[in-house]
Amino acid sequence: MKSGPLYVVVSISGAAVLALEILGTRILGPFYGVSLFLWSSLITVTLAALSAGYALGGRWADRGPTPSRLALLLVGAGLWLLLIPPLRRPVLLLVEPLGIRLAVLAAATVLFFPPLALLGMVSPYAIRLKATNLSEVGQTAGNLYAISTIASVVSALATGFWLIPNVGVSRLTHLIGAALLAAAAIAFSCERAGRARAALSLVLAGALATLAALGVPAPRRASGDAGVVAHRESPYAEIRVVDARDLRFLIIDGGVHTIVSRDGGDARFAYVVVLDILKHFFERPGRLLVVGLGGGSVAKRFAAEGWRVDAVEIDPVVEEVARDFFGLAPGDAATSTEDGRAFLLREGEPYDVIVFDAFGSGAIPFHLVTRESFRLARRRLRDGGVVALNVEAVGWDDIIVRSLAATLRREFEEVVALPIAEPPNVIGNVVLLASNRRLDLPDKVLGRPFDYLADPPRHWVVVQRNHAWDNRYEPDSRGAPILTDDKNPVDVWAERINKEARRRLHRDANLAGLAW
Repeated sequence: MKSGPLYVVVSISGAAVLALEILGTRILGPFYGVSLFLWSSLITVTLAALSAGYALGGRWADRGPTPSRLALLLVGAGLWLLLIPPLRRPVLLLVEPLGIRLAVLAAATVLFFPPLALLGMVSPYAIRLKATNLSEVGQTAGNLYAISTIASVVSALATGFWLIPNVGVSRLTHLIGAALLAAAAIAFSCERAGRARAALSLVLAGALATLAALGVPAPRRASGDAGVVAHRESPYAEIRVVDARDLRFLIIDGGVHTIVSRDGGDARFAYVVVLDILKHFFERPGRLLVVGLGGGSVAKRFAAEGWRVDAVEIDPVVEEVARDFFGLAPGDAATSTEDGRAFLLREGEPYDVIVFDAFGSGAIPFHLVTRESFRLARRRLRDGGVVALNVEAVGWDDIIVRSLAATLRREFEEVVALPIAEPPNVIGNVVLLASNRRLDLPDKVLGRPFDYLADPPRHWVVVQRNHAWDNRYEPDSRGAPILTDDKNPVDVWAERINKEARRRLHRDANLAGLAW
């Protein structure tokens, strides 16, 4: 086989390996969350599959290497990639009872091990095809592995920086499958056996026809008045806007981040209205920083009462979605597209309130919940300022609540927790408040629920605030670890929270299948 076609085939194969590994986070992330366990599973499966492929490819090559056999490896990998989008949902549902860790490992193995193993066989097989004598085996192997690795580097950059956000996950998976089939055609064009060439050409034609027939699945819509309003890919996450019943949801990597009413866009996530309590600690509207914009519900509610709001959101697509589908107006918040901690590092005007609202059930940015991060937040507060954290937990006394409280107490004199969920042992949000002032409020300042029985939306808001404030407590942080940049187990704790949150979401008949 000539060098030119062989180098092209190896390049396409190497590029497909890295692209498929990165795509795995978007294929599985909406169901499991893009967590430490997902990345560990994908890396494990990739390395195991490549190792198996290297061993099998070398043995198969010694039995008589031909371009047509190399083509068969690429055909197998390409066809499997074409099947991944339709296979995804049945596989995920099949392994769901195994629990997060085993399920994500099993799903990654079923979906990605076969094509990666076949791609792993390509390099040793190509070396055997190219090398004509022992004196050039080393140089041949070095050149082919270098070409494959360079293609992988380019593919990794292109996939994360451009292809996923602009092409989409399903379409990109199909395109990679088609590219592998094209590589197979190139390899087979070097084969002399005309009859075998014709047979494989028919296989390739059928595969390409399958690709055209599959196309890109349209956003799924549920029966009734529910469906996916928007589906966007960003460099950071898969983002869906879903309408179900009379509510609109912002779902990021399969986790709910914002809930509003479809008619007026009013916040329907209880923790958002509970954060209104912060306004009552100040005589007049002040300055708020929100780390994690989401759908903009927190920013909108504070801005509506005269607060000057800054919002930090690392994902520019989230901000676009907040403005396009959740009614965030330009005057509601001055937004910065960057990491929250990087923003806190900069010098700037102090804030009366800093709200950390970037913690989903499946992904808790560990660097935002450490003592070092809270120290930066304290330095950006005015005297008497308050830091608030919204976190999802399994019960009011969850270890993540106790550990966050212990960490906050290293920088603040007073820490209280405002629980949202009932009963106290189920999954739900907990809002932690921290300050170097007393966090007290006059009686009845939050309003009395019975005064709003004739106004159900307002009644719901007052009930949520009073429930959280009346049940406020100081978390027991005895024995709870202090979270630092050096040691931080929140990824491990998030596994249990993630499992419960997604189990609840997948049971919702109106959202099941629309969230991922």
